[in-house]
Amino acid sequence: MGIINKMVVSTLPLVPKGIVRKFANRYIAGETLAHAVATSKKLNAKGIMGTIDVLGEDVFKKEDATRSKNECLEVLDAIKEHSLNSNQSIKLTSLGLKIDKEFCLSNVKEIFAKAKEKNIFVRIDMEDSSVTNDTIWVFTEARKTYSNCGIVLQAYLRRTYDDAAKLIESGTNFRLCKGIYIEPEEIAFKERQEVRDNFLKILRLMLEKDSYVGIATHDEYLVEGAYKLIEELKKPKDRYEFQMLLGVREGMRDKIVKDGHRMRIYIPFGTHWYQYSIRRFKENPQMAGYVIKSILNGGK
Repeated sequence: MGIINKMVVSTLPLVPKGIVRKFANRYIAGETLAHAVATSKKLNAKGIMGTIDVLGEDVFKKEDATRSKNECLEVLDAIKEHSLNSNQSIKLTSLGLKIDKEFCLSNVKEIFAKAKEKNIFVRIDMEDSSVTNDTIWVFTEARKTYSNCGIVLQAYLRRTYDDAAKLIESGTNFRLCKGIYIEPEEIAFKERQEVRDNFLKILRLMLEKDSYVGIATHDEYLVEGAYKLIEELKKPKDRYEFQMLLGVREGMRDKIVKDGHRMRIYIPFGTHWYQYSIRRFKENPQMAGYVIKSILNGGK
């Protein structure tokens, strides 16, 4: 059945968006900021933190990047207005990184400045390898002025251990994830266990150096490995947190919370829900199988 589901993923662009949306709803808060606020409130009521992200990436016009920046500023207003226990996540390609990195840096600094005024933390997401260097550069430059920020590193990239070691020196706050973009073997580990091993190797480094780290995974093996490292290194619970995507492995999420660990959920919203959802289906082909079953049942 797994092979069939993977085949279904490749045909998803042919599936009516209305049907895809039905199953995408578990992964996104909705199309509006109000939806993200409502989702954050529900999670906060369960003792779970959030990080809100306006969906969108790869803009090539400055006016589009400025629009994305303004949407990010609106998110900060909403977090403060509704007293949400939430951070903000941002993608630099939606803020002009592929247009001009200095222009992007200016947008990021404006976001960080407002976030600092409102005492809100902002995380810069990591995207595909074509922008890894520029993403780290923007983060490093912005952090010289604003400390209320962190960055994501991806364990499947061969370079990441070295990137982490350098960034740790300046007291960087990390989110560590496996990584989802398709990359060539010369720069990325391809075998599942290789990625897992590198994830735990990097996580050990971060925890040993007392970096704050968001342990972002839905892999039970990595959760158990993280538990062992936390116990071995006697890490206090305010020096790390677990992070997961909205709508993914909620049973595991609740168990981590029950075990007494901090949990933060990624809360995406916006009109660009389709592209994001297709990536989630590629990560979780079983969901694609549900989509095809719906089609065969007349969309029910």
